Amino acid sequence: MAFLMLASRSSFLYVFNNWDDANSYLSVGKALFNGKMPYRDVFDQKGMYLYFFYGLAYLVSHTTFAGVYILEVILAFFNILGFYKILRLYTGEKTSLIFAPLTFVVAVVSKSFWWGGAAEEICLPFYVWGLYLIVRYFREDYHEKTMPMKQVFFGGILAGIIANIKFTGLGFFFAWMMMVWFSFIFRKEFAASIKACLVFLFGMFVTFIPWIIYFGIQGGLYEWYWGYVYINVFLYPKTEGAGLGSLIYSLAKILYFLIRDNYQYFAFVIVGLIYAVFSKTEKFLGRLVVPVLFAFLFLGIFIGGRTLPYYSLPLSVFAVFGFALLGSALEMLFTKETDSDIGKKEYGILMFLGCGAAVLLSMLFIYNTSMNISYMKDTDESFFLFRFRDEVLEKEDPTLLNVGCLDAGLYTLTDIVPSCRWFQTQTLDVPEPQNNPYLEQDRYVREGLVDFVIARDSYPECIYDKYELIDSEDYSFSGSDFKYYLFRKK
Repeated sequence: MAFLMLASRSSFLYVFNNWDDANSYLSVGKALFNGKMPYRDVFDQKGMYLYFFYGLAYLVSHTTFAGVYILEVILAFFNILGFYKILRLYTGEKTSLIFAPLTFVVAVVSKSFWWGGAAEEICLPFYVWGLYLIVRYFREDYHEKTMPMKQVFFGGILAGIIANIKFTGLGFFFAWMMMVWFSFIFRKEFAASIKACLVFLFGMFVTFIPWIIYFGIQGGLYEWYWGYVYINVFLYPKTEGAGLGSLIYSLAKILYFLIRDNYQYFAFVIVGLIYAVFSKTEKFLGRLVVPVLFAFLFLGIFIGGRTLPYYSLPLSVFAVFGFALLGSALEMLFTKETDSDIGKKEYGILMFLGCGAAVLLSMLFIYNTSMNISYMKDTDESFFLFRFRDEVLEKEDPTLLNVGCLDAGLYTLTDIVPSCRWFQTQTLDVPEPQNNPYLEQDRYVREGLVDFVIARDSYPECIYDKYELIDSEDYSFSGSDFKYYLFRKK
């Protein structure tokens, strides 16, 4: 897809996507498809469907991000299709065909899209289709019936996949089921409301079954809980608790900076939320569903106080309602004076020309504003990780340890499956010595258990006992300067 070709550093226009998060996901996905168990044998704290999808991408290409790019394109197709289905609830077919891809554009040009391949990006189609299900119900069916159980079940499946990628996004589906439950209650179908909740939870449970079997067979259910739930809830760094007033102030400040940094889609989100409240619908509950979903998604992501640029990407799905308003206004402007085919034909031609112009301008906008474009100039010869790769691959079947940072990308370029559980340095303060990442990495270095060590800025003091420095490089990205070192076992 053209937009991702420019916006994502996973595309073939970039020599390599060296974002540490994306490389970490790819390393764990690779380990998963090479017989290692996540959390116990290789550690990262995201959910299993993320690693599974990245593992499939690894099968496409072992040493590049070509598979990740294909994964992004496939997910983008379902995003755009979902946006089209939502827009059709408000506007005509031609308008929806034009504005569906543009809804996706305003997300990928934003700062929250980051380098491409974020867990939040992988989650997007599941939010989009959840949004479509509930908006369609409240606009078309709520006045006649409750939501069919098969749709409730499908909503549960979508929620379960989110739960197994990054569970902070579950605020969206908590609100989703809450509003569906209210719809049953307002129709005085109390028993059915309980059944709907159980059906939704069963749908969520279905998505856990593959991983219950996978970890159960290997005796790893506790490691799954420890690595994904316990670490994220109890040990992952977060702000301390504060009073209600301070919390509201903090969240308001976060929202302000999100709007400022991601104006490309928030301009449509803001007007879209207003439009969703005041657009034509027969029931008051239907007017609340979109802002409630937005509010709970925002709270689920940010109530802990942690903020990173890509955290807010899921909020971009609500931009579709801003485009729905724009589409409705344009259709009204060009067709209100006549019911003849002439007015509709003129509108169709204008929309076709506008679509071409919008695509071209969007690509120019991405090219001139994306934080990633400058990295197109990197080549195999100029990018230091390729030099490190060649030095590592001089040894047959090498092993590697990444210290001082998350996965720098050398595991990917060398196609090395991590041999150490703590194959990268995690910012985790684990109290149990047997699970402490720093102690384990120090032991690997002290005992010389791997052939090569890549380090960023710092490394264990004992490293020169077993290793020699063979290369180094100063490197800057995201406004920070770093120094990378490559050590080889003596």
